[in-house]
Amino acid sequence: MFRKRSTDEGDELLARLGSLTAQARERAEQQRSQVELAIALQRGMLPRDLPRRPGLHLAVRYAPANQGLNVGGDWYDAFAMPDGRIGLTIGDVQGHNIEAAAFMGQVRAALRALASVTSEPGELLARTNDLLLTLGSDLFATCTFLRLDPVTGVLESARAGHIPFVWATADGKSGVVHDMGGPPLGIQPGMDYRVTRHRLTTGGVFVLLTDGVVEGPSLHVEDGLAQVVRLAGIAAVAGLKVHALAAAVIKGADHVGHDDDAAVLVVGHDGPNTPAPPAQPRVVRP
Repeated sequence: MFRKRSTDEGDELLARLGSLTAQARERAEQQRSQVELAIALQRGMLPRDLPRRPGLHLAVRYAPANQGLNVGGDWYDAFAMPDGRIGLTIGDVQGHNIEAAAFMGQVRAALRALASVTSEPGELLARTNDLLLTLGSDLFATCTFLRLDPVTGVLESARAGHIPFVWATADGKSGVVHDMGGPPLGIQPGMDYRVTRHRLTTGGVFVLLTDGVVEGPSLHVEDGLAQVVRLAGIAAVAGLKVHALAAAVIKGADHVGHDDDAAVLVVGHDGPNTPAPPAQPRVVRP
């Protein structure tokens, strides 16, 4: 025969279930708060405005991962340097948590600060690498830094463990920049990062991205990059706006097979001797 549970045993069971439910709800709220904080950190640390120069066209797209605790540390940045050239950077911090989002902000801030000391891409990455090591973090970051002369279209790049970027020209040529990169930032001191020189021709584009756009369980990185090469080639020949190309490239993140940060930075140029845009009227307030 089955023993009939007493009222006290039933009450105790309900109390335990209630306690477990409350604990689970509390953990879920804490996790949700951490995700919201990480996303706020990401958005707050990304640039609100991009540099504007005659003939220079920049477009960005950013899709943060926000499923569960899968919040990463991808970033992009573009800023004017003291010598008049433009610094362009994109990168990815190892890890998917609030620490990765915070470390992303440190890397981006370090690159901007040190660019006022040296704008040479290889030296800039080397100094940033050594600076990050002094922070004592266990995290590291991959990164590409480009220095662009908006007048001549000359572009110099250095890469720290990051996936290569894509190029295309208006005459139908396109491909992947297979330059000699160095190790990720924050792993080993005293690293060297070689600099490669390019030229952004009239109507041409360079596409910088993070691996969340082109690599995952459902998409091999080489196939993902090949898709971006095809899109960039079509856009350059057709004369599409850089914003349209950036929007088309970021859609690749839907096919990689996982939820991860995805960032795209597209650079276009009208060529040298581009006339300056008309001056904007200045409003003087009393």
